[in-house]
Amino acid sequence: MLQRIYAIFRGRNREFIRDRSSLAWNLLLPVALVFGLSFAFDGQRDEYTVGVLQTEAEVDTNAHPFLETKYVRFVPYEDIDKALLKVERHQLDLLIELGPPARYWINPTATKGYFVEFALLQSAAPVTDAVTKVQIEGAPVRYADWILPGILGMNMMFSCLFGVGYVIVRYRKNGFLKRLRATPLTAFEFITAQVASRMVLIMLITSFVYTGTHLLLDTRMEGSYFTLFLVGLVGAISMVSLGLIVSARVTSEELAGGLLNLINWPMMMLSGVWFSLEGTGETVQKISQIFPLTHVLDSARAVMLDGATLADIAPSLAALTVLSGIFLAVGSAIFRWEQY
Repeated sequence: MLQRIYAIFRGRNREFIRDRSSLAWNLLLPVALVFGLSFAFDGQRDEYTVGVLQTEAEVDTNAHPFLETKYVRFVPYEDIDKALLKVERHQLDLLIELGPPARYWINPTATKGYFVEFALLQSAAPVTDAVTKVQIEGAPVRYADWILPGILGMNMMFSCLFGVGYVIVRYRKNGFLKRLRATPLTAFEFITAQVASRMVLIMLITSFVYTGTHLLLDTRMEGSYFTLFLVGLVGAISMVSLGLIVSARVTSEELAGGLLNLINWPMMMLSGVWFSLEGTGETVQKISQIFPLTHVLDSARAVMLDGATLADIAPSLAALTVLSGIFLAVGSAIFRWEQY
């Protein structure tokens, strides 16, 4: 069995490497995106963001005159340590607790924090006279630091889904799978080889791109490289397995492309590739949890930006493992060799 899996694994790797255009695209696109976006948007946010310490899921704008301030996005936080870390890294312009006693935290080196503090103190002077001010020191998280996991995750998603889903449909359409069926190779062995091949290629490409951008842009890395690699590995397996479900029975390349895009775009928009989901509706945040890419990006950013350990991201890794098992089981059960 292992010899048959290895033969398919080696053949798929050679096929990909010989396709120079696809190889170059997978290497150059994420690098160009990271450099371009970091140059265009580093240090820029379109609005002021203020954290509000509270247990409720929604911020009550009637609780304080400051909460009615225009052009300020108020985000509720229950975990004070998490919120303070964001103030330290300029991801929150200010953090306020209405109390009593009322107090607020601000980073004196944050430009936007200065103006938000001014708005707070001017919004209701009789109320804010009793507010205690606490200063926090810390360097900002640059846009390049935050966007790098998103770009790498997006590239991984497209490579995994199209690299397996689209290719297997092409194999079925040109009769290659029909010829394989005449061999002792089983559907499980074929799928295992495809998953292993794509996983190895994606991890090599992603590691290469991450290393290059990390060295050139000096991006933040607070956690363990091994933990980050493990996140990518488990995430790649999950997304390759998802691609197998689409390719298991589809016979048209056009239909496969449409179905894969139907999966790709919602996942890309709702998994936090381009923007944080903090402050969005609770329904949107719950929907995002069904996507493997959400768990990959949340875990990667936690490791890179917050120094999260393996124990900290264990729930996300467990979710990815469960999703992988479900996707592989469904893909193997409905897989067919022939076009008709």
